[in-house]
Amino acid sequence: MPKVTVSLDADLAIDVMMLSGAANPQDAVELIVRDYLARSRRTEARTGEPDDSGRLQRERRPETDG
Repeated sequence: MPKVTVSLDADLAIDVMMLSGAANPQDAVELIVRDYLARSRRTEARTGEPDDSGRLQRERRPETDG
């Protein structure tokens, strides 16, 4: 499998390692990317859209004078 090299801020990599429980930065970033992709697929399966921005836009009911 081809590999990609990415430069990250050291503090960012450490924060990701702490949150994910990964032993090294590469594993931490891989976990985060896999989680991001899985979340996107779950959202698309539920909404039929690749992102969840539609979920945040609620339709407003027109106000009626009563």
